[in-house]
Amino acid sequence: MKFFIDTANLAQIKEAQALGVLDGVTTNPSLMAKEGITGKNNILKHYVDICNLVEGDVSAEVNALDYDGMIKEGEELAELHDQIVVKLPMTKEGVMAAKYFSDKGIKTNVTLVFSVGQALLAAKAGATYVSPFIGRLDDVSTDGLNLIEEIRLIYDNYGYETQILAASVRHTMHIVNCAKIGADVMTGPLSAIYGLLKHPLTDIGLAQFVADFEKGNK
Repeated sequence: MKFFIDTANLAQIKEAQALGVLDGVTTNPSLMAKEGITGKNNILKHYVDICNLVEGDVSAEVNALDYDGMIKEGEELAELHDQIVVKLPMTKEGVMAAKYFSDKGIKTNVTLVFSVGQALLAAKAGATYVSPFIGRLDDVSTDGLNLIEEIRLIYDNYGYETQILAASVRHTMHIVNCAKIGADVMTGPLSAIYGLLKHPLTDIGLAQFVADFEKGNK
């Protein structure tokens, strides 16, 4: 499973990259605003800065809601860097734009997916990634992981190459469970990735090793 970090914070991206397990980055307008990145030129520059930090795909989201606007913005984003993936909303216009970009060999990520039917349409349109938001489904008492399982089943049934990108990952067990059920990618906060490192028996064992070494080397 690929590990993406869901942020526009360069320091966090560098930290994840230094860990040696980072495969890409996802961003959106909300994450840009959180980092104080405003204005078109500043946002475009920031996308390039992110691409220069990582080797994998970087999802950059369009703001337009109409088809022509999505095409215009998406083409501009794709020209920024080879690693850019054009991120499109799960709407009629977004699916149409995904098909347009797929035909041109431009990678896409269809986002805000909350049903298996939406995921099926994205795959039919040739999306590179589909992003089911599992955390937001959990927030409204719906099993987000079950959606991942259903999408995996359908994609496997028909050999769709669209990658399932589990988005809105909130914690470490989301990552583990997504890996169990076959998500191709997860995107979440750095804290969730670091959570995979932790186990009390590791800490206890390491403390014992250090104590035994010090006793034997005084």
